[in-house]
Amino acid sequence: MNQVFKPILLLLLFALVGCKAMAQKFATHAVKSGETLESIAKQYKVTPYNILKYNKEIKEGQQLRPSSILVIPLEDTTTTIENTPTKSSIPVTGEPKTNQEEPIGFTSHKVRKRETLYGIAKRYNITEEDIKRYNRDLYSAQLKKRMVLRIPKYNRVRADENGLNADDYETYTVAAKETRWSIAHKYGITIDSMETLNPTLAKNTSYLAEGAELMMPKKAGSSVQNQVTELFISYTVPAKMNFYRLEKEFGVKSDEIVRLNPEISERGGLKEGMVIRIPERKVATGEVNTDNYIFYVVKPKQTEFSLTRKLGISYRDLLALNPDLQNGLKAGMILKLPKEQTGDFEVRNALVLDKINLLDSINVVIAPKLLFILPFRIDKMDANNKANTRQMIQKRTDAKLSLGLYSGALVALDSLAELGISVDVKTVDNQLSPLKTKSILLGEDLARYSAVVGPLDVPSLQEVAVRASSHSVPVIAPIPVDTQLSMSNVFFSYTSDQLLRRRMLAHLKSKVEEQNIVIIADSTNAVVRDSILAHFPEAKVVEVVEEEKNIGIDREKVAKLLSEEQENWVIVETDNFRLAASVTSILNSFHNSVLDPELSNKKVFVRMFTTNKNKAFENDVISGTHLSNLNFTYPSVYREIGNDAFVKRYRKRFGDTPDRFAVRGFDITYDLVLKLAFKNNLMEVSKLIGETEYTGNKFSYEKDYASGYYNQASYIMSYEDMRIKEIK
Repeated sequence: MNQVFKPILLLLLFALVGCKAMAQKFATHAVKSGETLESIAKQYKVTPYNILKYNKEIKEGQQLRPSSILVIPLEDTTTTIENTPTKSSIPVTGEPKTNQEEPIGFTSHKVRKRETLYGIAKRYNITEEDIKRYNRDLYSAQLKKRMVLRIPKYNRVRADENGLNADDYETYTVAAKETRWSIAHKYGITIDSMETLNPTLAKNTSYLAEGAELMMPKKAGSSVQNQVTELFISYTVPAKMNFYRLEKEFGVKSDEIVRLNPEISERGGLKEGMVIRIPERKVATGEVNTDNYIFYVVKPKQTEFSLTRKLGISYRDLLALNPDLQNGLKAGMILKLPKEQTGDFEVRNALVLDKINLLDSINVVIAPKLLFILPFRIDKMDANNKANTRQMIQKRTDAKLSLGLYSGALVALDSLAELGISVDVKTVDNQLSPLKTKSILLGEDLARYSAVVGPLDVPSLQEVAVRASSHSVPVIAPIPVDTQLSMSNVFFSYTSDQLLRRRMLAHLKSKVEEQNIVIIADSTNAVVRDSILAHFPEAKVVEVVEEEKNIGIDREKVAKLLSEEQENWVIVETDNFRLAASVTSILNSFHNSVLDPELSNKKVFVRMFTTNKNKAFENDVISGTHLSNLNFTYPSVYREIGNDAFVKRYRKRFGDTPDRFAVRGFDITYDLVLKLAFKNNLMEVSKLIGETEYTGNKFSYEKDYASGYYNQASYIMSYEDMRIKEIK
């Protein structure tokens, strides 16, 4: 009997010990200088052996490193010291501690990518310590993807500051290419409701990180992942309605309508005022994300008529995509539209923006205050020697840029004054010096300005941006800025080369049919060449010969790659004007000519493109006639201007034709002040206003999560008949 009882007793003892181990409490301790294993054990009323047991990285007698983290096992009210190899078990009474709540059960959780301990604890309404207590590895190891955690369940009432019922809500994990609007649409709630449920969402940006967790309301009777669309809609039969018109409007056969509505037969057909059930047409919606849809937020006082007219879609199609509309149109509703939908609107980040005419939206009560900080270099000018001053300006790019930008800005201010807009302007010369810039800022209260234009150099721009950000004052960078620094209040007005390249490749992709594509790229543009090949895998590549004092291509090798049957699109990528000039000349010699009269009389057609029209293509050695013959096409941040009102006004004021910088100064200032006259907060205006276009530039600012506002607008320009024309 005793022989049978002993194994059972040991098994029960093992079970009890095991249960106690699972409920073991722990603390963490950061080792301080001079502390020993014995002193720490004494502090927590445990033995050194107990500490060594849960900290395998340290050995008995080893000196502890300051700042290292130890896991300390704790006991309940009476702590029993476990047997060590040399001492017997001695009961020791510890200080009273708060009774630990015991779980009523456990569930498991498999850790996903980008999940955090905080997020998991919040999801299950427990603390991080609750999770660690039953997953002891987390005391000394990081949370890892695919780790399976034991999650304790407690008989708790969730303390919810908003008085929300936890059963009515669920955690939603943001997927790739999802936006606030697409998720709000999934759940049928407004953006305001979404932000109320998730107060940690940033207010100054609409950015959502992939993998982020949101608290969202559960759909009644379903989950978002497996929603069941309602099968029927109620329809009140109007006067003179017949089955033919019903079939045309709803796409449902008459016999199906009669089967679902037997009262039609009983009452002898369709009658005015009769309420019938009609099967709701199902739409293959696919994933609700920015790959498939754009989204529109319904505005107050909009009607079905005004909405469908603006969006360019029938109400029936809109209802098929957005079944909640059958309950009525409400301000704040988020509607989804096909991605290819066009109408009286613009699209930014998959959000439909209403077109706002800034000239019709001026509030003359608003008087914007602007600060221009530009390197005029007055310190280098001699007012008594006009010839030397003119020569200095021509030699110094900073002074030439500044004077061009500011002269255009002055013409813009004259034009704005005629519209009734009063602008308070202060202009200072920072001499292209960060020290001078700091000195200027010490004497300025930036909080009183609506915006700052400039400076041009990156160190000074950063200094101004940092000072202005504390007052939420926007800073406009009027020329290209090459920096990786985070400047969240800076508006980068010059579209980046990377974006221009993407736009050009997208343009070519949309136009290509059966053309023969040839790439000519030097070694410094090898990455660009590979990017083009990724878009056009069938493209042919011309070898560029690069020697110490010579760079070029072999004319005969180029001839072998050209086609007589197809148009030849040659994409040239270089920063070297010699190569650009050589390639242009060779391609022009092939264009509209016969390659080999002995084999064929067919003429070759050649077009030339680049994704980056840099200074190499602007050198005087390159023939404009050749570029025109080849219909040279490229992306650009500006377009060529004609003899418009700005040019006439500029000539009248300054007696000269405006250069590119003057045009840019006019457009930046005119755009900036019109937006501030609409609402004296450029950050807020940028959420409402889409693309704007003026004399030679256009602007469409999008907020990067942390780095600032970037202009997304650009042109596709092409040489044609000895003129440069905008083709997109």
